[in-house]
Amino acid sequence: MRESTGRWGATEMVLAMVLSGTIGYFVVESGQNVWNVVFFRCLFGTISLSVYCGLRGLLFPWRLKGKTLALALLGGVAIVMNWVLLFSSYRLASISIATAVYNTQPFFLILLGRLLFGEKPTRDALGFIAIAFAGLLLVIRIDTTGMSLTDGYLGGLCLALGAAFLYAVASVVAKRLKGIPPHLIALVQVALGTLLLAPMADVSALPAQNSQWADLVILGVVHTCVMYILLYSALQKLPTARVAVLSFIYPAVAIMIDFLVYGRELSVAQWGGIALILIGSAGVNLKWRLGRAGRAVAETPAT
Repeated sequence: MRESTGRWGATEMVLAMVLSGTIGYFVVESGQNVWNVVFFRCLFGTISLSVYCGLRGLLFPWRLKGKTLALALLGGVAIVMNWVLLFSSYRLASISIATAVYNTQPFFLILLGRLLFGEKPTRDALGFIAIAFAGLLLVIRIDTTGMSLTDGYLGGLCLALGAAFLYAVASVVAKRLKGIPPHLIALVQVALGTLLLAPMADVSALPAQNSQWADLVILGVVHTCVMYILLYSALQKLPTARVAVLSFIYPAVAIMIDFLVYGRELSVAQWGGIALILIGSAGVNLKWRLGRAGRAVAETPAT
């Protein structure tokens, strides 16, 4: 029975990570500015998550009050602005590069842990951070040799880093919301995003094609509601080590789509830089020791 549960959990995790890896494609294909994309993702996500939470009996009685509600809203601001920055970085730095840089999330978690809770990182963690930083420098150096600063490439990298930091903030907040159904937290956050971004939405530039509307609906229903249902269900069934390993399906799928659909060709050095970032992230997530791998206690990247 436990083996069957583990297999189903792994299947759910793989599906969630594959969906995460395809987000960039739908963002670009929607043809909308970033404010419209995130607004409609939040709007359609709110509608679909409301239905799901209602069917699960999570709306009544209402569990988020006082400090708990304030924390959920703070996490909502962080996660929504994380989407704004990440989606903006796709157009400036490409889906593959932005996704690789976005996977520096664990390092910001370590930084916040040190600043907020006095948690001291191990030498191994610092070593893997240095490895990932070397990879980031390699990616920057290679790309800027062929692109001027006015192309916005470095700006795209900074946006991806900012998105990673905001995701780390949302993760820290989520740790303080123990005992609250994650689907309900997600609902509060996307509902807040809908309200916050409504004034920024450009109603004069709405999609002209049905396929673009379909892209926005998919981002809200599939990549928000369905993906988070799969992800949270998998987290309840799998050990953290397996979650950490399967999480790297997300950047792999994003890089593959960027290459197959948009013809984004990376040099050997760029591939090396991305590999160093992912190795550094894996080392921190899985608590590897430099020279030999250890057991994992992971944070899961979510988009």
